[in-house]
Amino acid sequence: MAYRLPIPAIARILVVRALPGLGDLLCAVPALRSLRQAYPQAKITWLGLPGTEWFGQRFAHLIDRWLPFPGFPGIPEGWQGPQATIDFCQSLQSQAYDLTLQMHGSGSYINPFLTLLGGQHQAGFYLPGQYCPNPHYFLPYPQQGSEVDRLLDLMLFLGLPETNRTLEFPLAEVEYQAGLQLLEAHSLVPGQYICLHPGASIESRRWSTVGFIEVARQLASQGHRIVLTGTAAERRLTNQVSAAINQPGTPLPVNLAGRTCLGALSVLLRHAALLVCNDTGISHLGAALKTPSVVIFSDSDMQRWAPLNEARHRRVDSRQAGSATPARVLVQAHDLLSSPHGPESRPESRPESLMEACYGR
Repeated sequence: MAYRLPIPAIARILVVRALPGLGDLLCAVPALRSLRQAYPQAKITWLGLPGTEWFGQRFAHLIDRWLPFPGFPGIPEGWQGPQATIDFCQSLQSQAYDLTLQMHGSGSYINPFLTLLGGQHQAGFYLPGQYCPNPHYFLPYPQQGSEVDRLLDLMLFLGLPETNRTLEFPLAEVEYQAGLQLLEAHSLVPGQYICLHPGASIESRRWSTVGFIEVARQLASQGHRIVLTGTAAERRLTNQVSAAINQPGTPLPVNLAGRTCLGALSVLLRHAALLVCNDTGISHLGAALKTPSVVIFSDSDMQRWAPLNEARHRRVDSRQAGSATPARVLVQAHDLLSSPHGPESRPESRPESLMEACYGR
């Protein structure tokens, strides 16, 4: 397929994806790989929500600069007031990007903002019947498919190179060593513990605490050590699960909610035998690290957000399974635990070269 965009005239690219979630960002990585492959010498700037600076730092091989989104009417995150948006748009216009690329979503609210940023060429998604800056460069937003594939569809529409759909999560050597120290501090043996993540950023996406407790008890009774993960705000939830599964004769659970940075959590996941979690950011991190997982869906589009490798990452829809959800989760967990998907079968995750850590940078 021929390039729709001029080659090699595009030297400065601005990508707009002002979304908050870890999964929102990781799912964009394959599309970024395609963009970088098409324009290896271009300077790529990422416009994201404040608090997501780590993404630009960690993926420095794909992103040259990170900018904070100033907010825009109709988009709930990042709003700082009208003057901040006006000033930001004027500043971006003066920088004269060759391409402003909308990877934020359907475009119903973000496309007017994209137009105000200027740029010689503008591309992205739009909803038919709504504002479309340029039909030649804007793809009708796909209504089906995974988030990864929707973004890759845009790259193919623009004629950019095909790339693999796998996620990635680079680790610095210092992070890897810190993660190994975390395992050692809690006497965690690689391949002999299961990570359980009962929380989610959106409450409606949380499967029942009782269900997680039932699953954890069954796995612990079979000799598996349970490691609970989550944010500091989810510590109360993980405390509840930990107390309920701490039974005589079973391995002592480890509660690490709120006690790991993203790098250390990644090493923890990388060496886990299994991850059991809700449909939330950690499911995408697990996919990037090739950790076998059972992902429980309660209130989201499973087709859009489930990890792509269905052999390694199993889906359980609690809306359809109802009271049978714990049994279905356990069936998938046991199948994965008996399959050749353990740490020894995964590509080595230790960094091959020293990369600057994103934390403390």
